[in-house]
Amino acid sequence: MQLSDFRFPSAFSQIGKYIPSPLASLPLLAMLELARRREWLLAPETLYGKSFLIVIEDLGLQLRFVCDQGKFKPQMSPQSSAAPADVRLSALAVDFFQLASGMEDADTLFFRRRLKMEGDTELGVAVKYWLDASERPAWLNNLADKLAS
Repeated sequence: MQLSDFRFPSAFSQIGKYIPSPLASLPLLAMLELARRREWLLAPETLYGKSFLIVIEDLGLQLRFVCDQGKFKPQMSPQSSAAPADVRLSALAVDFFQLASGMEDADTLFFRRRLKMEGDTELGVAVKYWLDASERPAWLNNLADKLAS
């Protein structure tokens, strides 16, 4: 089986729908904060003050957060969670992993209709260039290599 063919069973998406977004977002935000502190992933100013929604389709998770002066923080208020995000990215968990690890780029996933983007397209393109230009840590590259083989 190819890595790109992997899907979590549908039971996962049913469970994931019941996990509140602030709680579901914590692991991603912890990784982003670690990457920021190690200077692996520094947010450009174009992301400051912007809100993001990442939908992991096969896990049923919605990760909603904001970029506050380069730090990524969960959106906690009920008003902000009802408002549309500046950018919404939807894909399967494996597609987000391939994007984060550099195994696939955003353009490839987008044109294969595996990554969907809604909202501020210009901001979405800025995020894409930011991720493409960021150097991945060695452990992530090693993990991607092992999964690819």
